[in-house]
Amino acid sequence: MKSMGLYNNVERILADLAAAGLGPDSPLTVSDLTPFDQYHYEGTVAVDEAAFALGATSGLEVLDVGAGLGGPARYLAETSGAIVTALELQADLDKLGAKLTERCGLAEHVHHVNGDILTDDLGAGRFGGMMSMLCVLHIADRDQLFSRCAHALAPGARIFIEDYYERAPMTEQEKADLAHDVSCPYLPDLETYVSQVANAGFIDIDVTDMTHDWTDFVAERLGAFRSARTELTDRYNPATVASLDRFYATVASLFDGGNLGGIRLTATRAGSNS
Repeated sequence: MKSMGLYNNVERILADLAAAGLGPDSPLTVSDLTPFDQYHYEGTVAVDEAAFALGATSGLEVLDVGAGLGGPARYLAETSGAIVTALELQADLDKLGAKLTERCGLAEHVHHVNGDILTDDLGAGRFGGMMSMLCVLHIADRDQLFSRCAHALAPGARIFIEDYYERAPMTEQEKADLAHDVSCPYLPDLETYVSQVANAGFIDIDVTDMTHDWTDFVAERLGAFRSARTELTDRYNPATVASLDRFYATVASLFDGGNLGGIRLTATRAGSNS
């Protein structure tokens, strides 16, 4: 996964905060962090959509799969009062995310866990909701993934997933770019995706195609990044900037090609836990 520029030098967020006048020991607010800790598309607007879809309220236990630096988890906890378990596979992201959460005074509301959704048992029927922002694309074994998600959720719990799908057959070069630069080893078409979710025990599946919005978003992100490249090279280092540029450019090219699509999927956990 470290082939992705997004996940290299994750401590660059500390340089972003320093540029905003916030030192390594400064107390932080969620709003201080949101310009820098939302790795998914459309920032906190998307997390607001997740909160609405999940019916997030004070005390609801929510599982965030692929939590990154914990940005969505912190924002959801602060704005809704939910108790969020931020599950992240990459140890450096998890460790730094936990420190940022402590600096925000949210450690009692956001619990960081360095673990793997495919193998870790987080407790049967424990959670009243789940969100996952552009993480599922990194996981090839969808049957195991959605089965483990269903296991962790209470019957009636809602899920909110933003992810990629294959709109049309990918070229060999696109497959290679996805695998290397985006760490996406497998990409189902929409019908297959929905059937995988349904087979794991979810009902009331609803899909919103986000392709048009995300195509615009990633193009604008690339343009903004390149406009700030000189400043960011001074803030980070040339290698980090080059790695990020390659990642942002690859994603923009893939969406522009028309074969890569994006979805927002919601569903309800049916039945009983086993």
